[in-house]
Amino acid sequence: MQIGVLGPLEIRVDDGGLIEISGSRLRALLIALALEPGRAVPKTQLVDWIWGEQPPSDSANALQALVSRLRRALPDGSLDVQAGGYRLAVQPQAVDAVRFEQLLDQARGGTDLQRAPLLRDALALWRGAPMHDVEVRESAAVDALVTRFEGLHLAALEDRYEAEIRLGRGPELVAELTEEVARNPVRERLVAALMRALAAAGRGAEALTVYQRAREALADELGVDPAPELSALHVALLRGEVGAREEDRTTNLRAELTRFVGKHADIAAVRALLADHRLTTLTGPGGSGKTRLALETARTLLDDLPDGAWLVELASADASGDVAQAALAALGLRDALLGGAPNAEPMERLIAAIRERETLLILDNCEHVIESAAAFAHRVLGECRRLRILATSREPLGITGEALWQVEPLALPGEGANPDEIESSPAVQLLRDRAGAVRQDLPADAHTLSTMARVCRALDGIPLAIELAAARLRTMSLDQLANRLDDRFRLLTGGSRTAIPQHRTLRAVVDWSWELLTDAERMVLRRLAVFSGGASLDAAEQVCAGTGGGTNTVVEQWEVLELLTALTEKSLLLIAADDGPRYRMLDTIRQYARDRLVEADEADSARRAHLAYFTGLAATAEPYLRRAEQLEWLATLEAEHDNIAVAMRGALAADDATGAIQLAAAAGWYWWLGGHKAEGTELVMAAADLPGEVDDATRATVYGLVVHFLSSGRNDEHQVAEWIRKAYQLSRGIQGHHPALSFVVALERMLRGPDEYLPAFESLLTDDNPWVRALARLQLGKMRIMLGQDGQEADAYLETALAEFRAVGERWGISFALTELADRMATRGEFASACELFEQAIAVVTEVGAIEDVVRMRARQAQLYWLLGDPEASAAAVAEAQRGADQAAWPNALAEVALAKAELARWSGDTEQAYRHIDVATNMLGKGAEQPHIIIVAKSPLGANQ
Repeated sequence: MQIGVLGPLEIRVDDGGLIEISGSRLRALLIALALEPGRAVPKTQLVDWIWGEQPPSDSANALQALVSRLRRALPDGSLDVQAGGYRLAVQPQAVDAVRFEQLLDQARGGTDLQRAPLLRDALALWRGAPMHDVEVRESAAVDALVTRFEGLHLAALEDRYEAEIRLGRGPELVAELTEEVARNPVRERLVAALMRALAAAGRGAEALTVYQRAREALADELGVDPAPELSALHVALLRGEVGAREEDRTTNLRAELTRFVGKHADIAAVRALLADHRLTTLTGPGGSGKTRLALETARTLLDDLPDGAWLVELASADASGDVAQAALAALGLRDALLGGAPNAEPMERLIAAIRERETLLILDNCEHVIESAAAFAHRVLGECRRLRILATSREPLGITGEALWQVEPLALPGEGANPDEIESSPAVQLLRDRAGAVRQDLPADAHTLSTMARVCRALDGIPLAIELAAARLRTMSLDQLANRLDDRFRLLTGGSRTAIPQHRTLRAVVDWSWELLTDAERMVLRRLAVFSGGASLDAAEQVCAGTGGGTNTVVEQWEVLELLTALTEKSLLLIAADDGPRYRMLDTIRQYARDRLVEADEADSARRAHLAYFTGLAATAEPYLRRAEQLEWLATLEAEHDNIAVAMRGALAADDATGAIQLAAAAGWYWWLGGHKAEGTELVMAAADLPGEVDDATRATVYGLVVHFLSSGRNDEHQVAEWIRKAYQLSRGIQGHHPALSFVVALERMLRGPDEYLPAFESLLTDDNPWVRALARLQLGKMRIMLGQDGQEADAYLETALAEFRAVGERWGISFALTELADRMATRGEFASACELFEQAIAVVTEVGAIEDVVRMRARQAQLYWLLGDPEASAAAVAEAQRGADQAAWPNALAEVALAKAELARWSGDTEQAYRHIDVATNMLGKGAEQPHIIIVAKSPLGANQ
């Protein structure tokens, strides 16, 4: 059993499980016993510890009751009674507080090299003072213990920092020490350690500033001056006696602690830019690796730079920060600080010092001081002819002569990549490398690699996010990590303590960018979160303009383009240029923006604006989908497919019947025609079932589309008939209705019996819509064949329908007519001609993307090729049909292929294989397989004797 009392109480048993101890006094009792492990603690001492100045009247019984409760909570044998007290049966090293003091004792008297690791180990145990989560009032014993351990902790920190600095590790500790001094501004040993660390990093000016702040804090809080030791250090800094001397250094770049992964080609590209341009800026989203790329590139140039490369860190500078002063500190130019012109401005002193030097300045994290950084670069490059600058920023500096390199997230493995491809992808390589530092038991099997790919894709390949995720593997499995990334901002919080604050958690990375935005930019960014798959300029203008929820911010439509451009330049949006600009976010940014949208109470209004736009777009496109312009409009809607689906799912989730049904009416034909039958069936039927106030014409249109979806596959005839009647009842008397409703009227007549089959469609031959007339003529040809009237007149109907569809330019209708004519040829034994017509039909329907229709044609071709004695062509057609069915993921299409395979297997004499394919088909169709016509089709491949 391991007990942690430094911070929240934690009891871990041997199998790794945790024991929860509820109750403040019960936790206090356990801590009192744990602090003296293996020794009996007197009852009076325990009473004083737990109840302090206000013990209960019957303290002995109260203590005994607590002990009994604790004994039940702990493993058997952990707590026993001794003379006059109680004993916790654990080893001293099993209690972190005891181990903490043991390590401090061992560190005393050793050399710095011996002490530093012991102190690090001791401080690693510290999660907070004892009694962190225990409320014990007026207990002098508790107060004394907490005070003692807090003092020990601070002293250990100071000892460790001093030892590390004497070992030459001061520059690595600057960020950590800065935070400690901020928490303890009058702790002079910490202040001195920070001053020495800054001096060792060549940042003497900052060290002097730290001293000045400490002196003011001491005066304000304690009314005293700095101790003689701190004052002496200040004087030594002024004299240049502390820290690395300028003449001994050609760079302040620190050695990296981790391997550089994934962007080696970028180094060559950035080197080439630096060779041709004196100012190069690396841009990219937060956490994309701009700083690391800049430093790695600079290291490769050190041998070519007589005066070195110098990192100027601007992350801690305020918005009005003096970049020149930061550069002076980075260069360690004390002669410039204290030379002949002490009253000169920092810029003047810097230029005087580096005017003829051939050096590289790395201006890191410029985005929050972008104006100052741009002015600085323009001035020093103009006056220092041999100087080059490599800047990192989430947006360009925006000055003449600037070369830009966009730092992209790490390349991700493609969907369906094999294990070798996954393992070689840079994003997965980074995850494996960083994960290997915290655990060594991760295998390299296919499942692990696939899960790693899933993690990297979820995190957009952002290096910092991947590193934060890898750190989480200390305490959770890879599968747990992958399954919890929907809550990534709460999950990914374990960044390096020495990293700059905005790189310690994933939320901090994005918060940093968010805080630098104007109110208008924030409004546009959060409203863009309702889009999926990106936003066109027109869509963004419609959805993102308006008044901010709860604010006075107003964004006009004409302003949206400028704001989108600004957000793109600040690396929060990506542009995909097709026919026009299309703006999209990394998923991490989108999730953050969605959270901000909810906080602003704009989620529902943005959803409705998004729904209205895409309903309007789909409604505009809808009539053109049955005309010659269908390819152009299908491409328009396909580009917005994700947005249309998200708009519909959002309306369904919000029980927005009006919005859902209007969008279903507008987009239903697109889903059916454009290769999305499975999704379209789900969404159109969900909208049709939604109760709410919707006009009859719109609802009737959706009912008609439901009929069309259901009657296009092997579905329950009774269910189809029910929807036909519902659509017919609503559509009566509606003028100018959707073409689907024209056929609902015909289908309703067919329900009355075979005598109505032909009249039902003949009535549509005079319809105003040429597409309706052509489809009615095609159906009449089919009906005549079905009724046994399959002579030349039936062929004439089909051929005329084909000509009419060609005149309209509607490719699905052309394909439908070609398919029917091919089936006619096949029944006459003209197998080769039928295959050729199927090929023409496939070519036409593929243009519109109706891959589900291709499946049936390829399956039919496979059978015809087999009958022609060409098994290779038959197998190729089956494979094409299967690929199409898998892509469509539509049960009817998958069942179609399985039934075709079953028939081919029966023809080949392989009854067992035929049975297997029949099982696949019936499983795909579910209850639909119970329909009589399906049973006949399913049993026919098995022969009459079955």
